[in-house]
Amino acid sequence: MNAETRRILLVEDEKAIRDAVAAYLERENYWVTPVGDGQAALDEFAKHHFDLIILDLMLPKISGERVCRNVRDTSDVPIIMLTAKGEVEDRIIGLELGADDYLIKPFSPRELVARVRALLRRAHPAEDPQREILEFGDLSIDVSGHKVTVAGREVDLTASEFKLLTTLSRYPGRVYSRMELVEKVLGYDFEGYERTIDSHVKNLRAKLGDDPKKPTWIYTVHGVGYRFEIPKKEEPAAPAQG
Repeated sequence: MNAETRRILLVEDEKAIRDAVAAYLERENYWVTPVGDGQAALDEFAKHHFDLIILDLMLPKISGERVCRNVRDTSDVPIIMLTAKGEVEDRIIGLELGADDYLIKPFSPRELVARVRALLRRAHPAEDPQREILEFGDLSIDVSGHKVTVAGREVDLTASEFKLLTTLSRYPGRVYSRMELVEKVLGYDFEGYERTIDSHVKNLRAKLGDDPKKPTWIYTVHGVGYRFEIPKKEEPAAPAQG
C-alpha cells in the first residue's frame, strides 16, 4: 500500500493531541485533514474521499457518536474511535455504532499509527491475480474483490466485519474462541474484552439478515465463541403416492 495515496480525517478537539497525531501520521506520508469539532468533520467528509477516520468520542457541536452514525449511513470507511472513557459499555457503544477500533486516552501516537496501518491493510488488500469467491447458499463472498452479497443484494461491511466473515467462513464447522477472533480480526495484541467480538458479530448478523435465534451461517457456541456453517440443502419432497 502506498501511504501517500491514503487520506485520513483526524477529528480531535484537543489541539495538542491533534497536532501530535497529525505529525506522526504525516511522518508516515499519510495525507491528514485535521479538524476540531463534529460539524467540521461532517463538512469535510461530505466534500472529500477519506480512506480512514480517526474520531474522538467527546466533541463540541456534534458528538463523535453522531458523527460515526452519520458516516455509517453512507460509507464503510474504517473508523478508529478515541475516547477518554474507560468503561466497557462506552467502548461497546462505539463498536456497535460501526467503529472498527478504539483507543483510550492517553495513548501512544506510535500505537495509533500501527493500528491505522493494520486497518488500512485490511481495507485495501494487495491485488491478487487469483480471484477467490466463497459461496454458501444465498451468501457470496468475493474475497479478492472485498464484496459480499446475500441473495444478489450487495451488503456493505466494515473492514473488521469483512475480516470476521472471511475468517469464519474459510473453515466451516471450526469453532473459534472470542480471543482467537480478536487476534485474527483485529490483527494485533488487542487490549479488549470478549464482548468486543460479540459486537462485531451482532453487526455482521444484522447486515447479513442472519437471525441469531435461528442462524443460517453464524452460530454461537455458548461459553466458547462462534462457528460458521454451510446451509443444509432442503431435501426434495417425496413424490405423492397415487
